[in-house]
Amino acid sequence: MTMLDGGNTPEPNILIVDDMPANLKLLSALLKDEGYKVRPVLNGKQALQAASKEKPDLILLDIMMPEMSGYELCRMLKENPELMHIPVIFISALNEPNDIVKAFDNGGVDYITKPFKAEEVKARVATHLKIEQQRHELHQLNVTKDKFFSILAHDLRNPFSVLIGISDILMKDFDSMDRDLFRELIVMQNNTTKQTFALLQNLLEWSRVNRKSIQFTPYNTNLLDVVDENIDMLRPFFESKKIQISRDICSDLWISADINMLNAIFRNLLVNAIKFTDDDGEIKVSAREKEPFVEVSVSDNGVGISPADLIHLFNIEGHTTEGTAHETGSGLGLVLCKEFVEKHGGQISVESEPDKGSTFRFTIPLIKT
Repeated sequence: MTMLDGGNTPEPNILIVDDMPANLKLLSALLKDEGYKVRPVLNGKQALQAASKEKPDLILLDIMMPEMSGYELCRMLKENPELMHIPVIFISALNEPNDIVKAFDNGGVDYITKPFKAEEVKARVATHLKIEQQRHELHQLNVTKDKFFSILAHDLRNPFSVLIGISDILMKDFDSMDRDLFRELIVMQNNTTKQTFALLQNLLEWSRVNRKSIQFTPYNTNLLDVVDENIDMLRPFFESKKIQISRDICSDLWISADINMLNAIFRNLLVNAIKFTDDDGEIKVSAREKEPFVEVSVSDNGVGISPADLIHLFNIEGHTTEGTAHETGSGLGLVLCKEFVEKHGGQISVESEPDKGSTFRFTIPLIKT
């Protein structure tokens, strides 16, 4: 995980490529003293393997190397969609203008001539790491903006279209309507209203998270009480699909949690489980002590998640799919779950297999009684 992945910020990861061991040793020592994670390699082939295995935040690259020059290596990096955005600083004894121009033409962002000055290397590395971090943040802002407009254009428009359609039918045919059809329309209207309200709650909470205006206020809370409250709130959705809900949680299990965030976590995980569980399915909520945390699990025997979708599940850029009863969603729920779990110092993960169901696990601080 690099410094650009969010959450707790690890040390920046720098790959150094030079066929001279003495240069590698000197640059490695210099950058390690600055708190960076450094990976030295001797040639272009090793560099490609190292970058593919663990994406670096920045590459320091020599030019004159056997088998593959720095120019060629940089060109290959820029042709790889997974690695093309890594900033490459050339560091070489070549100091002719044509050599420097060629370095930039092949994708370099900067050029340092040997023999180099330690302070110059440190300053340029720090500058380009900062620029890359800002580029990443700008990208995330654009993704967030696009997601927001997508929700307004699609995820909110669809339920309101359903509500308008139902109300039109009720107004037009109220006096002559069959009682069973009337009840069916009212149930549909009620469910759609609740789903729309849940979406608006997520949208509001997500907006507050992005504006950094959300308050984190943890209290000592009984976990079973919170779980039961959320199950009761969602019981009509369980009953509409005849899903059996059970929980395996000790009645004296206490946690330190912000109750609003915790309710949002359970609400979204349970709604997600309902969405992807077939009629007559099963959902189970369980918890166990895993000091200094409690590990909570929400499991279902539903349709499961493909490996391709698992990768982006907690990412705002991930796409959403319809539920087993054609339920729709914005994709915000799981993004919020991750944000709120990490606010508590915990972690969230998922295990899933297509056609066999999913288990979401998250940790929350334990209070010993």
